[in-house]
Amino acid sequence: MADAFVLLCKSYRADALRAKRLLDSISRHNPERLPVVIAVPEADLALFGEIAAGHAVLLVSDEDVVRSHPQAAALDLLARYRATPGNHRQQVVKADAWRLLGCESWLCMDSDTVVLRDLHLSDFIAPAGHPYTLMHQSRELMQLALNRGHAEVFRHFREDSERVKTLLGRVGPDLDFGPTPTLWSARVWHDLHERYLAPRGWTLWDAIAAAPAEIRWYGEALLAYRSIPIDAIEPLFRVYHHEWQYFALKRQGETPQTLAQQFLGAVYQSNWEFELDTPGTRSTASILGRHFKRWRRRLGAMR
Repeated sequence: MADAFVLLCKSYRADALRAKRLLDSISRHNPERLPVVIAVPEADLALFGEIAAGHAVLLVSDEDVVRSHPQAAALDLLARYRATPGNHRQQVVKADAWRLLGCESWLCMDSDTVVLRDLHLSDFIAPAGHPYTLMHQSRELMQLALNRGHAEVFRHFREDSERVKTLLGRVGPDLDFGPTPTLWSARVWHDLHERYLAPRGWTLWDAIAAAPAEIRWYGEALLAYRSIPIDAIEPLFRVYHHEWQYFALKRQGETPQTLAQQFLGAVYQSNWEFELDTPGTRSTASILGRHFKRWRRRLGAMR
């Protein structure tokens, strides 16, 4: 596959129903037939073949993405993949997918994304041909978190930002280069590898081990090396990072219909929207615990 731009979703077995919901929403809102790719572990390919039935989608395996790295065999990157926790290895698969797909840029989505209005290439690609850059200071979310008594959200944002800024030597404001779905250029990831990682004997696996924040690695590398012109935009999708955020905004009158006037879609993060977990992937105790936490957060949102 060598499309210049693709819609890429990274998924796995527990998120199969979410991926189906995403594919259904893309099918309703893809008038330009932008190519769709889903990357999953090899063991999940058969399941996702069923999920993707009837949709124009290319399925690829995480392992094939890993194998596409030019040093995959020499560095035994498949062993690194298998030894890395899932929440970290999926970051590398997302960032290195360009090597396998041959694309110049892509919208990188998680399964918990839902498209709410028509997607057009011009939403993602500037007139000069490079992708727009998500770049902002996340002040709205940080202020909402502080207002609602969630100071840890603000603290984690600052700590994560400072960690990658320090590694790449930038001094300046704390910036957010996401959240997902993110717009990425292969040139930025290529330059990060050639100009920062390779001279240190690193791969992305080492970068994510040092600072598990692939979105920040992309953004800070772009600022450091200016691989593409920077046309900054705010997030294209409303992301409900936390359940308390979802309930607070819903109480203010936010609905999918109002969102579609400004956003391309929404992300209902799977760490709290548990109804679409693949059956059998969570214990009864875990499900009950999540219901209890939801009840408390719903009450909190009414304050």
